Amino acid sequence: MGQSRIHFQARQPRAGKAFSLLEAALEDEGLPVAISEIDEDEQIYEISVYATDDLEGTRERVAEILAPLAPDIDLHTEELPDIDWVSHSLKGLHAVRVGRFFVHGAHERGQQRPGEIAIQIDAGLAFGTGHHGTTSACLEMIERVVTAERPCNALDLGAGSAVLAIAVARLARIPVLATDIDTIATRVARDNVRLNQVAAWIKAETAPGFHHPVFAQARPFDLVVANILARPLMALAPQMARHVAPGGSIILSGILERQRQPVMAAYVGQNFRHVKTLHREGWVAIHMKR
Repeated sequence: MGQSRIHFQARQPRAGKAFSLLEAALEDEGLPVAISEIDEDEQIYEISVYATDDLEGTRERVAEILAPLAPDIDLHTEELPDIDWVSHSLKGLHAVRVGRFFVHGAHERGQQRPGEIAIQIDAGLAFGTGHHGTTSACLEMIERVVTAERPCNALDLGAGSAVLAIAVARLARIPVLATDIDTIATRVARDNVRLNQVAAWIKAETAPGFHHPVFAQARPFDLVVANILARPLMALAPQMARHVAPGGSIILSGILERQRQPVMAAYVGQNFRHVKTLHREGWVAIHMKR
């Protein structure tokens, strides 16, 4: 079956916000979203959504998601028979530089600058290429926390592509447990761990919750990174407290700016204190300590 592409152009910062809204809203529906730079000087970007069926329904869904941000957006559609959307999106998927991290696809391998830590993550079935505001904020926070605190044992909860686990392992060279509730994500994580040559440091497991024995075997953690969503993060606060070492840090993301205070309150109630919040494209990453 051929694919169709629904696409539009926008300038920053609206382009980034539109991409983030679509990626977050369409992830569970399995609809790939890509962003590519059209004009660097004018900061014009093209955002694409790929559909394999129900083109009109998908177009209406895209318009609905964008309505609060861009009710006047001009959506275009085109047929892409037998296209490999991963290869297509990679053509415009530029590498991301966040602090010392250089997150790139195979098409930009070897282009890191001296002193950069290269992490290869190709667009695929699991969340996390570094382009989303939550992921880039987590990467920046990871560098801050690891450099300042030198943790010895880490957890990437909801690992997705394992980009964050790989960042911790490459920077700190410590054991990292990377878990996800989705078996496909775990498979992708293991592939990325091998690709980035950090299998000696990272253990990727499918684990639906803290009751899974893999957590008891690996705890306590000096550092936990959890880029999930606000509601599950709040529900996990008591269990998180039981798995974090005294003086340990947590980096929480997948949180909209308006959800920041409720999430922080859930962790303050478990004797965590707020250290710093980073803001990215309407999302936040929060650093807290026990």
